[in-house]
Order: sequence, then structure tokens, then C-alpha cells
Amino acid sequence: MKNKQTDKKQEVKITPQDKKKADIKEYGAKQITVLEGLEPVRKRPAMYIGSTDLAGLHHLIWEVADNALDEATGGYCNEISIELLEGNKVRVSDNGRGIPVDIHKGTGKSALEVVMTKLHAGGKFDQGAYKISGGLHGVGVSVVNALSVYTKAEVKRDGKLWAQEYKRGIPTGKVKPTGKAEGSGTIITFQPDPGIFPKTDFNFETILNHLRQQAYLTRGIKISVSDESSPKNKKSYTFYFEGGVYSFVQYLNRTNEPLHPNVFYVAKEAEDIFVEVGFQYTNDFRECLLGFANNIYTPEGGSHVVGFRSALTRVLNSYARDKEYIKEKDANLSGDDVREGLTTVISVKLKDPQFEGQTKSKLGNVEARTAVDTIFSTAFKDFLEEHPKDAEAIIKRCVLSAKARQAAKSARETILRKGVLESLALPGKLADCTSRDPQLSELFIVEGDSAGGSCKMARDRMYQAILPLRGKIMNVERARLDKILSNQELKSLVIALGTNIGEQFEIEKLRYHKIIIMTDADVDGSHIRTLLLTFFYRYFPELVNQGFIYAAQPPLYRVQFGGNSKYFYNEEDKDKFLKQERNDKSGEVGKACLPDRQGFKVKKIGDSPKQSAPKNFNIQRYKGLGEMNPDELFETTMNKNTRILKKIEVENASKTDEIFDILMGKDVEPRKRFIQTHAKAVKNLDI
Repeated sequence: MKNKQTDKKQEVKITPQDKKKADIKEYGAKQITVLEGLEPVRKRPAMYIGSTDLAGLHHLIWEVADNALDEATGGYCNEISIELLEGNKVRVSDNGRGIPVDIHKGTGKSALEVVMTKLHAGGKFDQGAYKISGGLHGVGVSVVNALSVYTKAEVKRDGKLWAQEYKRGIPTGKVKPTGKAEGSGTIITFQPDPGIFPKTDFNFETILNHLRQQAYLTRGIKISVSDESSPKNKKSYTFYFEGGVYSFVQYLNRTNEPLHPNVFYVAKEAEDIFVEVGFQYTNDFRECLLGFANNIYTPEGGSHVVGFRSALTRVLNSYARDKEYIKEKDANLSGDDVREGLTTVISVKLKDPQFEGQTKSKLGNVEARTAVDTIFSTAFKDFLEEHPKDAEAIIKRCVLSAKARQAAKSARETILRKGVLESLALPGKLADCTSRDPQLSELFIVEGDSAGGSCKMARDRMYQAILPLRGKIMNVERARLDKILSNQELKSLVIALGTNIGEQFEIEKLRYHKIIIMTDADVDGSHIRTLLLTFFYRYFPELVNQGFIYAAQPPLYRVQFGGNSKYFYNEEDKDKFLKQERNDKSGEVGKACLPDRQGFKVKKIGDSPKQSAPKNFNIQRYKGLGEMNPDELFETTMNKNTRILKKIEVENASKTDEIFDILMGKDVEPRKRFIQTHAKAVKNLDI
């Protein structure tokens, strides 16, 4: 007879300490992964280009173009060409010195291959190769190579054309001469890898805007941009600006009314830092300032912007007191007073720029502040003395701004003083969500009480809040803050957001991390959406920049067939579906019941146009959110699993400013020209 105790399995408890010891024993050298060559780039592409969306895709072009621009800045190149080719290929050419092709001692390979296949390899680490460089990290062209399914590098040097091809960063052959060549330069052709980028279609307008900007910042450089991707729709542009930043300011102010005729401009070097500043006042309320360091846009400013602003305020106050525009008893002009209506471009070029953040959004070099302050203040004092009429117009504008600001201050203090907005109860028409976690909460800003009622019934009460707005809100493009806060609809929106506004704005108190504009798919809905976007862009830019603002996309069509319903968000998808049904089905339904789109008849049923398709197909065109029942509205527009949201992002600050000024400003003629230019691109226009 066996002992029962010996037959019983003994339970062994593993303590956390034992597990830790076992994990340490297992964690050895074999667990350490070494990514060779360009593998880290393909493994974590966002670390090198910011993202793999459209912004990251276009960043590939900027990286290659930056190398050519560095050649131009150094005085070795005066022509750059960017071509969009068929198959989403891009070719960037310059007439610079050409990447070296001789053998690199450290690797035993051609220097061209080293530059194209090794991270942190390039002439920008050699103090003698480039005095000033935008492609700071030396990873640009190698990263582009790694993230491209195909790349070809061609170099003109010593009368020969050298070439090497690559597949996803790996050479497919050696660097070798392929023929004769005149002059010198580099040609990089690449095709982005669709396995890395969800979309590989380049936006020609985005490329034009960026390279126009670079041409302004690099005086005397000729930049040609062409789209050869479609044989039927070829187009090309050439940029050349001898005036540099001076011309840039004129371009930015082309839709504004200048306050004084002369553009202030200075270009000078001090302590190995080249400073170029241009500005001009307009009759606008806002400041438009673009700062660049080594041709890299710094949206968060930095030391060069601080140097300019402090010098501007100091010099204007000194001049105003000296000329007795400001009396002894009066307070000094503030920074806000002297910057109202100012359009400024600041460009600095220095040997060793120190950027804050991976995206180089802010310049940190202290010496840049000193250089800008010194050069600008000296030149601006001379400008004011040499142009007394311009000086008078500028000072009077600043003094008027100060008086208006002081008058408006008392009008808005009852709302803006610390704690007042927070102490007010949430708007009565706000149907708030149950969740108090901002990361999970969504605020739908809905057009009209009727649509608001449908949305309240359709929503997920736990996470989705509804704020209906009554009609069109005011146009804030040319309105001061006190006027805005006297508008009940906008005041309700500010209170609902929870962040306060103006000087008391605190993004940490934002109550919803998704703010969704949901308007009807008609002209009035588009206008309301534009008014709201203007409000957010002008008074809550941080919410736009950090990706909290979205636009909902309600369906335009519902197709009913055989007891089923299918929704379409544009006319093209709807037509494609119907044609597919016609091709797939046979017999009566396929041939007789699905004619081409021209065969559909349209008849009005109430306010909702309904398309009468052939037998078994019923097509309805939605004009408003109120036409959908709550179930339809939730499934198509509010359900997180099935809806389509468009995140509002700013690709080009100066271009965005210009468009808002055209669409929402007081001048009719620029708006008329804009509408005439873009009218053919408008789809689903309700007349």
C-alpha cells in the first residue's frame, strides 16, 4: 500500500524574487538585438521622419532637397530641380559639387555608398565641409534610401557620371561610371516604400509651398518644380528671388493692406551668425511671424525670435518717448501693442544650431538671441530716423493699439479674470458625457437645435457630449477678444472646453481630447465649419497644433437594396458601387435595373432629394443631419468603429494664414479670385 502523502503532487510556489532571479539568468547577450545598417530606420521610421503619414512622406523630399540647399548656401550650387515622376517616384537634382565617389578609408567602400547606406555619415560632421547646414544630423539621404523601395544615386564628377542603385537601402551593385557628364552635381531618384507609408501619392501644392519658401530664404537660388506624374496634366514652376526675406514679406502681405510703404530689411553677419530680418505693419489685428534657423521653420520660435521681439519693443518705446508720442506719465508700449498687425520673417544661419525636440521646432542657441538683438536694433533705429513717415505710421499704430487694448481690457475683465469662466455653470444646452477622463471624452459641436436633438439621442452618453449651436457664429477674423466673449454661442463653447481663453488659457484643463465639428453637408454647413475653424485657429491654436480638433464626415448617400442599406460619403464611391453591382449581377436586375448615372431620375420628397434608381435600388441624398434617425446617425457618423473623422492639421503656417485672411477677411476681391480659381475643384455643391 502506497503512502498517500508520497502520491500527492507537491505544490511549488514561485515568489517574485525567484522569478526575478530566473529572468536575470535568461536575460543574456543573446537577447540583445543589434540592428545593422539602415535596419533601425525601417524598424522605427517615425523616429527619423516624424511620422509615416503624408507629412512624413513629404519629409523624404525635404531631406534630399536640404542637401542641395546646403550646397547652395555654401556657394557651390545655384540650381535645384525637383520632379514628380510616374509611379510616385521623385527626382531631386542640383549642380553642386557632387557627393564624393572615391574610396572611404574607414570602410573601404565608395564614399557615395557610405553616405547612402550609413546613418550619421556625411560631410556635415566635418567642420570644413559645410559652414552652415540644415540637414544637421547627417541622416537625411540614408533615411530616404532606407524607406524607399527603389533609389538611384547619380553623381557628376571629373567628367564622368557615376551611379549606384538600391532596394530598401541595400545596394544592388557597386558604384561605377555609366558615361560621360559635363559639370558637377548630384541626382537622387527614389520611390517611397508602400510597406512603410500607407499613402504614397505626393501633393504637388504642398511641395510648391515648401520650396517657394526655401527659395525666399536662399537668395539667388533657382528652384524648379515639375509634376510629370501624369502625361495629360504636366505642370512646372520656377522660383527665383533676389530679394530674399524682403521679397518674402511682400509675398505674405500681398492680400493685406500695408500700413507704411517701405519694408524694413536687414541682412548682416555677427559672430559667425548670419541674420536676415524683414517686416512690415498692416491694418490687421494679428501678428504673423515666421522664424527660421538654417532654413528650418521653427513654429515654436526660440532664441532668435526672443531677440527680435525684445529689441522691437525696446527700440519703439525709446523712439516714441524721444519724439514725445508717449508722455512721461504714460506707460510703455507692451509687446502685444507693438506686434499687432506685424508681418515678420526672421532667418538666422549658424554653424551649430541647437534645436529643442526631435522635430526641430524651437531654436535654443543663446548666441542667436544676442546676434539678432544687436543687428536688428541697430538697423531698426536707423530705419526709423531715415524714414520718418513710416516711423510715424508705425508709432501711431502702436499707440492706438495700446489705447484700444486698455479700453477692451475693462470690457473683458469680468469674463477673463482668473477663475470666472471656471466658476460659471456649464451651458444649459450642453448634453455632457458621464466620463471625466479627457482622453476618452468627445465634444460634438452640432449645427442647430434639431440636429442637436438627434445627436443627443444617438450618442454614447458615457463618452460623447453634444453642444448645439444656434445658427452661424460670428466671424472672429477681425474681432477683438472682448467682442468675441460677448457672443453667447462662443462664450458657451469656451466654457464647455474648460481651458479659459486668452491670457488665462490652460490646455491642461481641456475637458475633451476630441473636439468634433459636425455640420450638414451643404453650403451653410461648410460656412459654419469654416467659421468654427477660424475661431479655433485664431484663438485656440494650441488645440489645433496638438491634434484635438476634428471634422465629422456624415454620409451623403444611402442606397437601399433587397432589405439592406449601404452608406456612401462621396458621389464617386456611390457610383462605383452601382456600376460594380451592374457588372456583377446578371439578368433583369443587372442589365435592366442599373443604367448609367445619367439614367437616374431625381425627384423631391419634402426637403430631401431622393434619387429614384431602377427596380430594387433606392438612393437617398442627405442634405442635413436632421434627416437621419438616431440609429443611422450613430452608425454612420458617431460610432468610433465605423465613422470617418478628419483631423485638422496645419501643414504650412503662412499658407493657412493667407487662406483664412482671404476667406474670412473684409476684402471681397481676393475672395472672389480665390473662388473663381478653385470653383472647378468643388464637389457635391448644392445650388
